[in-house]
Amino acid sequence: MTSNKKIVVVLKGYPRLSETFIAQELLGLERAGFDLTLISMRHPTDAKRHPVHDEIKAPVHYLPEYLYQEPLRVLRGLFRCRRLPGFGAALRAFLKDLRRDPTPNRVRRFGQAAVLCAEWPEGADWLHAHFIHTPASVARYASLMNGIPWTCSAHAKDIWTSPDWELAGKLSDTRWTVTCNQTGFDRLRGLANGKNHVHLSYHGLDLDRFGPFSGSHSARDGSDANDPVKIISVGRAVDKKGYDILLKALTLLPADLSWRFVHIGGGANLPQLKALADRLGIAGRVTWQGATDQTDVLELYRQADLFALACRITPDGDRDGLPNVLVEASSQRLVCVSTNISGIPELLQDGENGLVVPPEDPQALAVAIERLIRDPALRQRLGEAAERRVRSEFDHHVSIRQLKDLFENEWRAA
Repeated sequence: MTSNKKIVVVLKGYPRLSETFIAQELLGLERAGFDLTLISMRHPTDAKRHPVHDEIKAPVHYLPEYLYQEPLRVLRGLFRCRRLPGFGAALRAFLKDLRRDPTPNRVRRFGQAAVLCAEWPEGADWLHAHFIHTPASVARYASLMNGIPWTCSAHAKDIWTSPDWELAGKLSDTRWTVTCNQTGFDRLRGLANGKNHVHLSYHGLDLDRFGPFSGSHSARDGSDANDPVKIISVGRAVDKKGYDILLKALTLLPADLSWRFVHIGGGANLPQLKALADRLGIAGRVTWQGATDQTDVLELYRQADLFALACRITPDGDRDGLPNVLVEASSQRLVCVSTNISGIPELLQDGENGLVVPPEDPQALAVAIERLIRDPALRQRLGEAAERRVRSEFDHHVSIRQLKDLFENEWRAA
């Protein structure tokens, strides 16, 4: 079946360096024949773009990021939408939500939904939201206003920091929802009130873009001060990534080991992490690479000896799902050490294709890192097993086929 429907995709921000999995999916859907229009709730803040962003052909439209910045546009949107058949239902749903969540953000989502409906792309007859928190709020209100069906992709923070009542309400309205890890799937399925419309779909990886590494990782073992082991990590400097734990683990490594650590990514916590590295006395062995595009990240994977990511669950419930960077690194035979939360054990089995330790445990992480530094043969064995797993089970073409079938089965039924 070839789709003749135009899908409006609501995104929190676009483009974003930290959300390559979304860009990869958008490109995959375009290549599968879908006509997309992207609606972003925020303007981009990253100075760089990944090559995949330039390959996506879909037009991008930006909603008012804050309602007070474009008051006439918001008022015009509300004025035009008040005559839509579903405006009353959307308003009632919004007011019900507002009583439970009396915040400016809640008001913003309703105003953004009104602007979206008033400026609705010509010919669009489906609505899809990436993330089940704020983008799904905009999608839900817009769907109620204009009667366009909507679906949703849920990921990580959005699942675990949203209250049960809000998730249950959205799940009752979506035609289907997908998520990318088993723990998120279990939570959403439990809140779906018996509806069998929540699906598990791993993002996978564009294995053409992350082709096999034809070279070899080094046999460094930390014994040569002039040729230290290269440890890397890719991720935003935010609490759930656990970089403070990783830095503390590095300080626990034996003094006779030679190593360098490279962090790749931006994030609000960078100043604090740099200060922590200085206090711990390891600042001279740490490089803060900053935000880097995918082509350069691929080369850094190939130059490194091991990949570390100390994911944690924060006090507000925020956590990763299955970090795409672990899949990327594994595709290059780069051995990974991470923690046993969320979807990470769905990729990494301890001692089989990586090392997995408890979160919030610098000592356990240091032991795992030391083991990998001292044993290049172990790194090679685990890295090869990780690559085999990724190339056999995490091909993004599988997830694109799943999404294609979900969309087209829904349209066929309609």
